[in-house]
Amino acid sequence: MRFELPAPTGPFAVGTTELHLVDHARPDPWVPGATRELMVTIRYPARADGDGKAPYLPPGVAEVVAASDARALRIDPAELDYGFATHSVPDAPAVPGRRPVVLYSPGRGNPRALGTGLAEQLASEGYAVVAIDHTHEPPAVRFPDGRVAPRSVPPLTIDVNKKLMATRVRDTSFVLDQLEVLARGGNPDAARRRPPAGLARSLDLSHVGVVGHSAGGFTAGETMLTDRRIDAGANLDGSMAYDQAAGDFGRVATEGLDRPFLLMSAGDHSAASDLSWQSFLARHRAWSRQLHLPDGEHSSFTDHQSLLPRLAAHLGLDPAVTTPVIGAVDPDRSTAAQRAYLTAFFDRHLRHRPRHLLDGPSDRHPDVRFLG
Repeated sequence: MRFELPAPTGPFAVGTTELHLVDHARPDPWVPGATRELMVTIRYPARADGDGKAPYLPPGVAEVVAASDARALRIDPAELDYGFATHSVPDAPAVPGRRPVVLYSPGRGNPRALGTGLAEQLASEGYAVVAIDHTHEPPAVRFPDGRVAPRSVPPLTIDVNKKLMATRVRDTSFVLDQLEVLARGGNPDAARRRPPAGLARSLDLSHVGVVGHSAGGFTAGETMLTDRRIDAGANLDGSMAYDQAAGDFGRVATEGLDRPFLLMSAGDHSAASDLSWQSFLARHRAWSRQLHLPDGEHSSFTDHQSLLPRLAAHLGLDPAVTTPVIGAVDPDRSTAAQRAYLTAFFDRHLRHRPRHLLDGPSDRHPDVRFLG
């Protein structure tokens, strides 16, 4: 079947472009002898809509990710067509104006594309959103010369998890470094491909946020701890612990932050069950909120929230297969709520616009609970 994501609802059309970034000063931590390379996708307010839309995943990646997801869902990979069109126009000229920048870090083992719906929404609201693939974590990362980097992270242990998180933090700060090069008029792309017209001038790197799902939420907090350029962050259902039982927490959980931070959780996960979140909140020294989606699940904070119900209806999947992934929450309401609260959060803390949606429960979003 052909998938589709809900259309973004902001006032701007969405443009998209990719950057191939090479950190010549850093060896790749997962492949001996290799230099660290990253692929990022930038989505931004575009001048006009167009007929050509970027695919969700490119050839060579779509098939690998489909095979991985099909194994988890116990279905035929042919049912997962991840080459469907998004709502983003490749290399469209940017709308004039200064745009706050939001970095996006996916969950461990996930491609950056799994946050496309959120990225398109924020871009349609006037943000430049930069999604990062942490190379060798996802099933596949495709570079412009056609190379496809496979998953190479070893089986997860506490030590591997710590190395993974340290790598992610360096990746995220390096991407921010390269965006500064772009904003100054340079070209950080490895092949010097020209950026879309007006994009470099639109990047407002004096107002930077970060959001991530799962390990990406942990990454958001850890990066903020070491990189003062980031003004506000959001963690979508990500523990901040390497080992909960042993109390082996990340630094962000043991030190807290002095800038705004949003925690969003689902299902049975919240600060009530996550000791690392309890530790973080006890030490946090700035604005914070805990929002909870009780009928959701961990992957409700990804595009799976929109895509899996369509697949389940098409194939007649047993809810026992999809409920542990995305819960039983209404997918349209869940998606709308996440978009609204995250936009309000970044509007409030990057644009300094009052957003009363964050002050308490809303009848418009009955699935979301305020926990603190």
